[in-house]
Amino acid sequence: MIVLQTNLEHITSKEQLQQVIESNEKVAVCCGRMGPMCIPVYEIFEVLREKHPDIKFMDMEFDSPDAEVIRNLPECRTFRGLPFTVYYRNGQVVKATTSIQNAKQIKEIISEVLA
Repeated sequence: MIVLQTNLEHITSKEQLQQVIESNEKVAVCCGRMGPMCIPVYEIFEVLREKHPDIKFMDMEFDSPDAEVIRNLPECRTFRGLPFTVYYRNGQVVKATTSIQNAKQIKEIISEVLA
């Protein structure tokens, strides 16, 4: 099992992801690697989770076989850059982004779909 070296809670299986999105109204998952496009997003998530305790901010290792559940989402099918960041509300995907995002972009998404 691969676990990312972040201070976020890690999703390590598709079953765990399903349980998290079923038991939390608002979930944000950054699915990536420990690379230059992903690390800034993990760091932004770490800051934002303090400001938004109602949102479950988590990460998932992109190369894990179980990450296919995110890689194969219809919303992510055309994505080419890492990370894949998926926002869930009431168990449904409400937004998905690809590649690096800055804090302003992530805050706008949260205001748009998770506020």
